[in-house]
Amino acid sequence: MDDYWANAIWSLAPTVLIGLIFWFVMRSIIRADRTERKAYSRIEAEERAKLGRDRPAA
Repeated sequence: MDDYWANAIWSLAPTVLIGLIFWFVMRSIIRADRTERKAYSRIEAEERAKLGRDRPAA
């Protein structure tokens, strides 16, 4: 019976680890994108303020 549980854990471990790695990578990508968008919005607002515009030019 002990071998059964050990085999079950060893067979699930790679799947769980790959899932965790995938989750961490996707989380990092989404956070980086969010941060980049926030920085771009801030820079864009500063540039609009320099030009004296409230909204982006159409």
